[in-house]
Amino acid sequence: MAIFIMKTYKNLYQSLCSPKNLFIAYLKARINKSKKLYVIEFEKDLINNLNLLRTELLLHSYQPRPLKTFILRDPKTRKISKSHFRDRIIHHALINILEPIFDKIFIYDSCANRKGKGTLFASKRFEKFQRKITKNYSSYGRCLKVDIKHYFQNINHNVLLNLIKRKIKDNKIIWLIKKILNNSLMGGEPKIGMPLGNLTSQFFANIYLNELDQFVKHNLKVKYYVRYVDDFVMLHQSKKQLELWKEEVSKFLKINLKLELHPDKTKIIPLSKGIDFVGFRNFYYFKLLRKRNIRNMKFKIKKYKNNEITKEKIFGIYQGWKAYSKWANSSKIRKEILNEINK
Repeated sequence: MAIFIMKTYKNLYQSLCSPKNLFIAYLKARINKSKKLYVIEFEKDLINNLNLLRTELLLHSYQPRPLKTFILRDPKTRKISKSHFRDRIIHHALINILEPIFDKIFIYDSCANRKGKGTLFASKRFEKFQRKITKNYSSYGRCLKVDIKHYFQNINHNVLLNLIKRKIKDNKIIWLIKKILNNSLMGGEPKIGMPLGNLTSQFFANIYLNELDQFVKHNLKVKYYVRYVDDFVMLHQSKKQLELWKEEVSKFLKINLKLELHPDKTKIIPLSKGIDFVGFRNFYYFKLLRKRNIRNMKFKIKKYKNNEITKEKIFGIYQGWKAYSKWANSSKIRKEILNEINK
């Protein structure tokens, strides 16, 4: 019998602290932020500021600044925590080192926060699986649509660290990860929760649910499965099979990852009725934009009309929305939205 030995990594910390890595991290952190006052201030003494960060890392005196937390209504109300710019540089420096290591072990259909694997990739994979399971829409198929209850708020730090330690055998890297996690602590014991808004939160979230991905693909042998953050789908012709998978997934999450399925958002739906996934309502021969997606765009137009955002910004938002919405049957609503902006 073949024995699988997982490759591990040591001596990564010096690479993380290298001037080159910190400079690359700074460039990434400033993308779309170059006009912000805090970026301009940091750049007034750029070399010294980067050297100071490097010294703090090397001396283990680095301490993240307190998070700035605010409520975002866009229009859904969400609590967002924003890290200080210098801490965002550290986050990028860490991800620069860890991402190539962990991306190799992620399954192909793990989406979100991966290069080339955003919402459009996930939508195309769903469409492909939908065609396969229904034999080009000539037979019946069903979808188990799953959502994890309060995912980011319930990520267990000890579980996460143990998953990372399987691959990373560098204690200094682990020290830095603990610093970042503890800075975003949502209170109580065991230590749980990561803030929405941090790059590290998004990356660690993928590491955490990679355990589920591996279980679904290798233990349950689910052929048609796509996950986008904590929103995932399984496709099969049999309702009974999907119900069995749902129970197995629920048990696995509870025992291994201390998570629960969202009771109201986890359901088995006939594919013919259309599946709401990654911003689209997916039907057999066409797809529509999710109603919430359209409401979000109209909400931003309302902010523009109230002079809360500039004309330049609303057109930038519209161009991004239009590029995304073109993947759905949406020509009529695109015209309506543009006319609304130009009124």
